[in-house]
Amino acid sequence: MGLAKFDGPVQHEYIGGMKVKTSVTLSKELLQAIDKRARQFKKNRSDIIEAAVWAFIGQLIRDEQNARDLEIINRRADFLNQEAADVLAYQIPL
Repeated sequence: MGLAKFDGPVQHEYIGGMKVKTSVTLSKELLQAIDKRARQFKKNRSDIIEAAVWAFIGQLIRDEQNARDLEIINRRADFLNQEAADVLAYQIPL
């Protein structure tokens, strides 16, 4: 997976307040990549990791929405195809 562009801190509202300190285990290579981007954008590791996780969660949400939309389209395919055929029947030859 390629690295996403980091344009700065992601703005999210925190319902209920403060951030919580936690600990994660990361590979040395990933930590080096995070540190490189942190220096590049003058951010700290937490900012980079939080932006990446929000971006990933945002993509998962979009994927879930797309899957629901596709399921609706597939479920309604016969009706939608009939509607399209009906519209085409009204066209005159050019």
